[in-house]
Amino acid sequence: MSVLTTPRSAQSQPPSGRKGARTPGAREKFSGWANRHRKWLFAAPAMIFVGVLIVFPLGWTLYLSLTDSQGSVRAASEFVGVQNYLTVLSDVERFWPAVGRTLSFTGVALVCEVVLGMCIALLLWRPFRGEKWVRVAILLPLVATPVAVGMMWRLIFDPNIGFVNQLLGMVGIPAQPWLSGQDTALGTTIFMDVWQWTPMVVLILLAGLTSLSEEPDEAARMDGANAFQRFFFITLPLMMPTVIVAILLRGIDALKTFDILYATKGKGGGSFHEVETLNVYAYGLSFDYNQYGLSSAVLILFFMIIIGSMWLLTMRKKAVSK
Repeated sequence: MSVLTTPRSAQSQPPSGRKGARTPGAREKFSGWANRHRKWLFAAPAMIFVGVLIVFPLGWTLYLSLTDSQGSVRAASEFVGVQNYLTVLSDVERFWPAVGRTLSFTGVALVCEVVLGMCIALLLWRPFRGEKWVRVAILLPLVATPVAVGMMWRLIFDPNIGFVNQLLGMVGIPAQPWLSGQDTALGTTIFMDVWQWTPMVVLILLAGLTSLSEEPDEAARMDGANAFQRFFFITLPLMMPTVIVAILLRGIDALKTFDILYATKGKGGGSFHEVETLNVYAYGLSFDYNQYGLSSAVLILFFMIIIGSMWLLTMRKKAVSK
């Protein structure tokens, strides 16, 4: 009985009318593309949402700053170009003093918070008995809202019934105006801000300290360097990227401070505008005088100041990292 065999070359050839390899379809192509870009696809919804929340208010504020909108945002308004910016920049009675107070408040508060934060972080760096309880106590100011903090310190610094003046009276020091004084109000609000937000700087700097290697410090100790030399020549240079991050985060937040100032001094930052920063000034133009065009111009200029500060600190951080 004969058996018919097919040549090997004929078996390896595909049937007529069929392709040797299946071409991937659109579904397979999209699946491959999605797999390669999955990190962007997962983050895209959140990025789009945040982008809309930022772009729309910023665009609307920019539009209002170019109009004479006042009284009501729905009222008819005319395009005036950069007139609002010229009016604001020529205001030497309210705008420029508000710029000065904003920079003074931010600069003094930031320096105090970074210096105190570094000192406290160094104290908490090494383990000791009761360390957890001390850390919890230090973080307590962050729990309260700024408005509550402002009202608390407003009672403490009250010139008539405040605890601070009563304590000063016990040692023979006359009562101080504190928040009521034209020359002391800004410094008092700076103290409130330092009291509440220094713990945030402590957390950032303490995280940076715990990530440092102990070998450079031990080597310097073996070479006879004292504590101050080890800090200024070893620890501080290694901590500079973390310090700049703390300055960047806290500085931006300090520039935008509003609630504690408004809670303690009210409209206009006081009778003589003694604590009126750009935020308080813009709020007053919007909700006290309904000058939406002018207030929008102030906010855009303020936004440019914040962006410029962020850029300078970011460039500084890159230079330190190199």
